[in-house]
Amino acid sequence: MKPHPALRRLPALLLLLGVLPAVARPAAEPAIGQLQGDGPRSPLVGEQVTVTATVSADFREGLGGIFVQDAGDGDPRTSDGLFVQPVEGFAFPDNLGVGTQCRFHGRVVELDGRGGDSLTTLQVDRVDRCRAGTPVRAQAVQALPGDWEALEGMTVRIEAPLTVTGTDALQRFGELAVSFDGRQWQPSERARAGSAEHAALAAANARTRLLLDDASRQRDPEQVAYLGGGDVPRTGSVVRGAEGIVDPRHGWRLQLTGTPSIEVAARPAPPQVPGNVRVAAFNLENLFNGDGQGGGFPTPRGAKTPQALDAQLAKLVATIQGLDPDVAALMELENDGYGPDSGLARLVQVLNADGAQWRFVDAGRGPGTDTIRVGLIYRGDRLVARGKPAVLEGGPFGERSRVPLAQAFRRKDGGKDDFVVVANHLKSKGCSEAEGADADRKDGQGCWNALRLDSAQRLHTWLQSAPLGKGRERVAILGDFNAYAMEDPVRWLREEGGWTDALKAAAVAAPGSEPPYSYVYQGLSGRLDHALLSPALVPHLRGATEWHVNADEPDDAGYAGRNVPGPWRSSDHDPLLLGFDL
Repeated sequence: MKPHPALRRLPALLLLLGVLPAVARPAAEPAIGQLQGDGPRSPLVGEQVTVTATVSADFREGLGGIFVQDAGDGDPRTSDGLFVQPVEGFAFPDNLGVGTQCRFHGRVVELDGRGGDSLTTLQVDRVDRCRAGTPVRAQAVQALPGDWEALEGMTVRIEAPLTVTGTDALQRFGELAVSFDGRQWQPSERARAGSAEHAALAAANARTRLLLDDASRQRDPEQVAYLGGGDVPRTGSVVRGAEGIVDPRHGWRLQLTGTPSIEVAARPAPPQVPGNVRVAAFNLENLFNGDGQGGGFPTPRGAKTPQALDAQLAKLVATIQGLDPDVAALMELENDGYGPDSGLARLVQVLNADGAQWRFVDAGRGPGTDTIRVGLIYRGDRLVARGKPAVLEGGPFGERSRVPLAQAFRRKDGGKDDFVVVANHLKSKGCSEAEGADADRKDGQGCWNALRLDSAQRLHTWLQSAPLGKGRERVAILGDFNAYAMEDPVRWLREEGGWTDALKAAAVAAPGSEPPYSYVYQGLSGRLDHALLSPALVPHLRGATEWHVNADEPDDAGYAGRNVPGPWRSSDHDPLLLGFDL
């Protein structure tokens, strides 16, 4: 006998009224791809699920969990890998190793990183039915992926060559910045700051950038495991066969599971430029010599011991000797006078140890009152200093931009015309005390851009007034502008002041040459150091280049680290070298 239709509807009615309890219907286990979804966050966040998958990487010691992967859901838009983390109080089985297949029971969460990125994670409280499985095979990546999200948590092998773009985070965090598209450039080196082109370059950098990571949260690791005991590679080196797990946190990265092949970029020979006068510029990165008599250490900046000072001086001297200039504009000298115990006098003394005839320009005081200053040194057997030096004080020059120093010179062996070298060092981009127009405008130029622009304009006006006397129109402004080529201060001097970028002019004369750069910061290359020529000096230019002994070198090659013999990492800026016929 069939029940009355009203009785068949009674359980549903009673359930709706809350009289009967809900009975969960068993559901099929989802594939990891269903759990991941095709967006940045899982569609199952907060739900309890069970997945069957194979352990692809064991990062319990480094990242506090494991990665697993299944056979896939057939959808190329979804990832087949997943991070698995135990809940507090639960421990993974002892026999859980790479290649083991298990059922994992837990709740889906998103582990957030900086900038809104997150890693889809299964926080498990039970693992069962473990058995030996087939090891996960890495998916080959032949070129830059169109969507990293579809590979999140998966094992991949990058077959495309990756260019090392920066090493500054390697020894601190075990991270090596690489790119699918060669060296990465500061957007404001190539495009006007704040422009649409600037934004497009920044977006392209972000898209082609990848971090190689050591699968560890350890700070300052004694050794980065995936380097295989080798030294930190130079920027510009090429990495091949990088294999690991794709992780989106804090920027897309590969948590490496092996040692890739690294083709280390060659160190360059000393530069050669044509011409009968060679002019250099070099930021020394804080040359401080204590009290000048072996005491006064640690110094406020630079070397912390007399032995470290000796090592620093050896590197600086090797760099200057390799450049072999007739005159050099120097930045970041200790501002401690010109006496025999001054840092400048000590540098010249060491330079002359082999019988050379280096001299320094004595401005009488300063220049300026800042902790550091600029300086000029020259070869007394090659050049004659003509007249007194001149300095520009007041306004932004003092505690902000360093006071510029200008000196006229003439060739000693029959020169008939004077030329002027100006050592210049504008305010840095750091934001301490910056406010108003000097605050970061978020246009790529950092803080103190308004002050640097004002400094550049005042410098131009001063030089137009012929501070060293009439008839000295052949002028080179050299030094650290703390501004990239397309930022306001340098661009104004070119476009409004009529100064010529010597490095660009030399590049035009040598088509196919590598774009100039003198500084690498957070994986981006560009020029903070410039050589700008007056119209009267431009026809005499025969060549200009940087010597990449510093910007591409890892920090630990310097005197405070491994102290690699020679000029390598003598500073954080590359020196410039120009050749003139005068």
